[in-house]
Amino acid sequence: MSERGESAVPSGNRPPGPCPPAVWIGGPPGAGKSTLARALAHRRGLRLYQSDTLTWEHRDRALAAGHRAATRWEALSPGERWSGPPAGLLAMSLHQERGAMIADDVRALGRGPLTVVEGTPVTPDTVPDPARAVWLMPSPELQRRRLAERGLPAGVHELYTLLLADLDARITAHGVADRVITVTPEATPAATLATAEALLAGPLAEGPAARTPLERQALRRAANEAVAAQYRAYLARPWTTGDPATVPVTFTCECADPACTAGVTAPLGTFPPADGAPLRRH
Repeated sequence: MSERGESAVPSGNRPPGPCPPAVWIGGPPGAGKSTLARALAHRRGLRLYQSDTLTWEHRDRALAAGHRAATRWEALSPGERWSGPPAGLLAMSLHQERGAMIADDVRALGRGPLTVVEGTPVTPDTVPDPARAVWLMPSPELQRRRLAERGLPAGVHELYTLLLADLDARITAHGVADRVITVTPEATPAATLATAEALLAGPLAEGPAARTPLERQALRRAANEAVAAQYRAYLARPWTTGDPATVPVTFTCECADPACTAGVTAPLGTFPPADGAPLRRH
């Protein structure tokens, strides 16, 4: 049983053996995790695991396991989901349960380059070794400003604030403040990347990494396939609207340039390209 009295959510992916080589990036929404993870993966030819692309797969695992909070969330209307008390918002987010599922997903990965694992549920409780992890922590004021720029509903904004406080408490409890990168209004993505590379220098040096342009393109295609699968899983739910053929989706440029983190926006129905060519911004 979990600390909320829920039965554990099985991942269906619990192979024996050690975790494949990975580095871990956590932080609350609005901290810049996705930007950092993409830049790090592209710069070094690494595999990218973004937990947001598994949101609906993880929710389906929880539903299959009879998780009460997951079942309740699906039964509520979109408005009702974000109008409950803070404890209910946090429980229905599956924040704790998804952290365990992410760890299971990483253990289930096949052979390949070192993986950059990124997501809000990546907490000190999740990672196998804090020396292989960093957490981006904005000040509450900076997070509020960034979330306000997104125009989020009040309930979503409240949940994201709760996730910041929850992570801060877990970092303190585990004594891993030395693995925190403080995000300030003046911080640039390049500076954050340099700090993360310094903190993760050991595991990054171990690799392995993609070496050829074709290997790098294959990694970016795999990341884009995960994004497409996430959108399709969302649009398949009975309470959503949108045409899977025409909804615009921003993918990652699939060129092999280590410095390129550009996005390519295209209708979901056109991915992957029929001719198999890589998506390119330029």
